[in-house]
Amino acid sequence: MKFFIDSADIEAIREIKAMGMCDGVTTNPSLMAKAGRKDTDALLKEICAVVQGPVSGEVTALDAEGMVAEGRRLAALDPHLVVKIPTTYAGLQAIATLSGENIRVNATLVFSLNQALLVAKAGAAYVSPFVGRLDDVGEDGMQLISDIVEVYENYEYDTEVIVASVRHPMHVVDSALLGAHIATIPPEVIRKLVAHPLTDKGLAAFMADWETLQGSGS
Repeated sequence: MKFFIDSADIEAIREIKAMGMCDGVTTNPSLMAKAGRKDTDALLKEICAVVQGPVSGEVTALDAEGMVAEGRRLAALDPHLVVKIPTTYAGLQAIATLSGENIRVNATLVFSLNQALLVAKAGAAYVSPFVGRLDDVGEDGMQLISDIVEVYENYEYDTEVIVASVRHPMHVVDSALLGAHIATIPPEVIRKLVAHPLTDKGLAAFMADWETLQGSGS
């Protein structure tokens, strides 16, 4: 399973990339605002240069014509750029147009199997179901992932499943068990994935024994 980093923080992306844990990046207007960078095109190009993998930049237009124009502009920034399009009726029109021009699209804000089926038929390269937000309203986000993976396998769609809105390590574990292609993970969750209290306890014991061994030889 590939790990995309869900962030526009270039330093966090560099750090995780150096660990070998970054296959791509997803951004959105909220993450761009959090990064405090107004030169968003320049930031996207900088991220692409670091990652050398798929980097999703999101359109802000709401009509199909505007989405297509903005998508073309974003795609022209760098060969690694993937255009994020919201899954609306206008979005489906934009996905079909851009995909027909061999521009990779990440269909975002997906919350149902219906939506996932439609974006695959429209030609999206990626689909991003938001599991955390579904959990927030009492629905089972991981069940949606299971359903999408099954339907895509049934019909051999090329669209890759990006598990989005990941909130904790079990979202990542469940995604891997269900056969999702990608999880897009915030930097703080990457740090939680490596943590385990027994690792800390074992390391502390090893170090204590080492100090005792060093002291006994003096």
